[in-house]
Amino acid sequence: MKRRWLALLPLLAGCGYNTIQTYDERANQSKAQIEVQLQRRADLIPNLVATVKGYATQEERIFTNVANARAGLLGAIKSGDPSQMANANAELGGALGRLLAISEAYPQLKSDQNFLRLQDQLEGTENRVAVARTDYNGAAEQYNSYIRKFPTVITAKVIGSKPRPYFEVTTPGAKDAPTVDFSKEGAAKVP
Repeated sequence: MKRRWLALLPLLAGCGYNTIQTYDERANQSKAQIEVQLQRRADLIPNLVATVKGYATQEERIFTNVANARAGLLGAIKSGDPSQMANANAELGGALGRLLAISEAYPQLKSDQNFLRLQDQLEGTENRVAVARTDYNGAAEQYNSYIRKFPTVITAKVIGSKPRPYFEVTTPGAKDAPTVDFSKEGAAKVP
């Protein structure tokens, strides 16, 4: 029996198993980077909300929406599902867009150093999320392409390798920019 397995070793060397594992780990690492950046974003939000809240006390609905969207993002991060994380991230982005738009109605807020620093950190985090998302989607594409090629497809089926989902938004309307109406002085209306 052992001799049969030893005879198969040269054949298994060209089956792609090690490359599948390498690409799978690369995709896992890239997905973990998305989670790290989304967690960083979620951690910054309470400070941003507290800063804005000090100036815009009547905008409670927007604060509630941001808090709910942040909770949704944290839940999605725990799930580890790229599509849930993408959708929750898009929802949080819309809520943050409305929160940041409040600064237009409060000139003193726009010049507050804490607010500006937090806004810069959020912008930097958005860029990091975009890079991490691109890296993950690239790693997922490389992995998915590789496990579909012959003869690797045979090895992939034997070891149960499945295609990885891409990090993309699937929630309807999540890609639309938030609309804010400042027609009434001193208050933002969010449709």
